[in-house]
Amino acid sequence: MTDNPIGGLTRSVKSALLDTMRKSSDKAPRTAAAAPQGKGRDLSFESLPAYQQLKTSRAMADALKINFPFYRPHDIKAGAQSVIAGKRVVNFASYDYLGLNGHPEITKAVTEAAATWGTSVSASRITAGERGFHRELERAIADVYEAEDSLVFVSGHATAISTIAALMGPKDLILHDSLIHNCVVVGAQACGATRRSFPHNDLDALHEILLTTRDRFDRVLIVTEGLFSMDGDGPDLAKLVDLKERFECWLMVDEAHSLGILGKTGRGLFEMEGVDPKRVDIWLGTLSKTLVSCGGYIAGKRSLVDYLKLAAPGMVYSVGMPAPAAIASLTALQIMNREPERVSRLQANGKLFLDKAREAGLDVGDSWGYAVTPVILGDSLRTVLLAERLLARGYNAFPIVPPGVPEQSARLRFFISSEHTTEEIEGAVAATKEELEKLQKEGVSFATMAKLMKARLTS
Repeated sequence: MTDNPIGGLTRSVKSALLDTMRKSSDKAPRTAAAAPQGKGRDLSFESLPAYQQLKTSRAMADALKINFPFYRPHDIKAGAQSVIAGKRVVNFASYDYLGLNGHPEITKAVTEAAATWGTSVSASRITAGERGFHRELERAIADVYEAEDSLVFVSGHATAISTIAALMGPKDLILHDSLIHNCVVVGAQACGATRRSFPHNDLDALHEILLTTRDRFDRVLIVTEGLFSMDGDGPDLAKLVDLKERFECWLMVDEAHSLGILGKTGRGLFEMEGVDPKRVDIWLGTLSKTLVSCGGYIAGKRSLVDYLKLAAPGMVYSVGMPAPAAIASLTALQIMNREPERVSRLQANGKLFLDKAREAGLDVGDSWGYAVTPVILGDSLRTVLLAERLLARGYNAFPIVPPGVPEQSARLRFFISSEHTTEEIEGAVAATKEELEKLQKEGVSFATMAKLMKARLTS
């Protein structure tokens, strides 16, 4: 019998998938009767539900003969191009928005910093880890936001958690955009404050929540992103600051994907929208995107920074940032300020990708067309297969599936760089359209596969 495709999947693949589902079902943890304390308990990590889901996902990837897309090794430095398994690809999965990773000036500065200061400050900054380069970087970041001061942490994720944990408590309320980054959610959970989300960029809904709840809490913190990392859009900052001032709240804006991207000179959301940055209480950001290093920062009033130096767990109980990391970010920021043409080139590339994607009929959601634009498919299986086929054609775009995004909103996420060429961008869009049309004609979807497998299992 020939191996003809049925519903987009060959008989052999369907057979392998069915076998995978049966094995997964057989190995699924059973609910056991209550055991005496200390006896008969399954303490294996393999019994964790998420581990079982991971095994099933890997087995399904094997059955579909696609590579598992997570933790895929790259053979060269991150940037607009990469090498995966020995093959050069156009890379749309890198945060190197301004093409500064590996810049000779930064590499030279980092080498000199390591020779002078070593590779670790070997203590928390509050004890013996404070060095002059910390304050030099913090002054440069504060200048971006016209702030009184700033503070850098060794982890971007921990920056948000530590700051929120230090500022908020059980009598307080945290209101955040429904698509906010995980670091804000974890920080809110850690501090014990009441947490509520408002629909994405829906400031009318936020207004209604404030009307009905503000007076029930001591402090209220509103949190949003300057440029959302999964959707490539952002909020109306002027309206946000009006709301926070009217209802006497703090406002935190996460600029992780905004610095170096938005505004004429890349200073972020406030520059793009013409809002006084001092009207925002807390500017949050990371050093791992435009500033090509590792860590995070907070910028705002000096009293905020002084307080966090004594109260933020990720500052007090963590080692200080090493010199190479701090000097890398400081030098990158200096180059960004000196060469605004990099920002202009990035913005032009982002607009080109967005325009071409829309012309091709691809669903890009509400992306502004700067550094981040998604191509939304909805179906998780089709998204992963599209990413695999694009990689085979020399384009690396990472598939994002639930729980990374809401259900039915799986997508490929394209990070745009100032160093991408017109030909690379146009080629990626054309290839995406062609391969997506093929998948649609083949009828490949997770829903179709799941329905088929369920029917087979119950027959």
